[in-house]
Amino acid sequence: MTAHVPQRVLILKPSSLGDIVHTLPAAAALRAAFPSAHFTWMVNPEWAPLLEGNPHLDETLIFPRADFRGPAGWLRFLRWRRDLAKQSRPDLILDFQGLLRTALVARAFRGVPVIGLSDAREGARFAQTRTVPVSPKSHAVERYLTLAAAAGATLAGPPVFHLPPGNQPSDPIPPAPCVVLHPFSRGRGKSLPLESVTAFCRAVNCPVILVGRAGNELPGLPPNVTNLLNRTSLTELLWILRRAAFVVSVDSGPMHLAAAVTGQLLAIHTWSDPCQVGPYRPGSHVWKARNFFPALDPLASSAPTVIPGPDDAATIARWVRQQL
Repeated sequence: MTAHVPQRVLILKPSSLGDIVHTLPAAAALRAAFPSAHFTWMVNPEWAPLLEGNPHLDETLIFPRADFRGPAGWLRFLRWRRDLAKQSRPDLILDFQGLLRTALVARAFRGVPVIGLSDAREGARFAQTRTVPVSPKSHAVERYLTLAAAAGATLAGPPVFHLPPGNQPSDPIPPAPCVVLHPFSRGRGKSLPLESVTAFCRAVNCPVILVGRAGNELPGLPPNVTNLLNRTSLTELLWILRRAAFVVSVDSGPMHLAAAVTGQLLAIHTWSDPCQVGPYRPGSHVWKARNFFPALDPLASSAPTVIPGPDDAATIARWVRQQL
């Protein structure tokens, strides 16, 4: 534990969507342990809406990463870092990100203790004054709670994922009950094939809302589909996920967002380990290698890689219907 009770804590976790969600329980544990402390969370601007109104935080600090691109980006970063060190006076820094950019931010506050994790990369461990050992096989939520515990904050009860209610989209939403499908991920080999998306929508036999980002058009969607691909903001997506009768998502940031607000979730994993990056929510499930597993079931870790084809997608749709 820390030698003193911190008064001003800087949380470094600028990205990404899933990682922001995974850090929320650690922030809740820190607030419970140090109710009078001032907590500031450094976050990329695109993810800042997730922290709006969070009772476990006092302030968000925008990390304008896009401003630091280009030939003069390094100089702009150094100026920003210098000004930040003059304006902010933390007495404890918790580096949940563990990358070069957060290490450089932490080093700007000379003499302030920095606690980070043993799986930090890009030389970030050299900026740590204390390194907390964690297993690379443990779930991200558990790793981040371990860091909070090293600062003196032990979680009591189940993890708390505090997120804003979200905003209703301007596009018409089908009447309940409806299934939300998030079929595409930027991660290699995680997305559903287009034909599997269509097969799922045809077989589920209820209103479907497609969400997320897509680079291609989806021709031939059945009439039960409301296509909101590339049409929702982050807070609108959150609003939709909260109201879904069931959510089906590939391994992605929006999947973790769904896991934070509902147990009515099936996460589709191809090659990734569901016990490390799957939904951290009792009641949710995982599809992997043509089998359905409860969330965090160790048996899912050893299942082989399978990309769900149209027949698999139809089977998943029928399974979802049974849950409704």
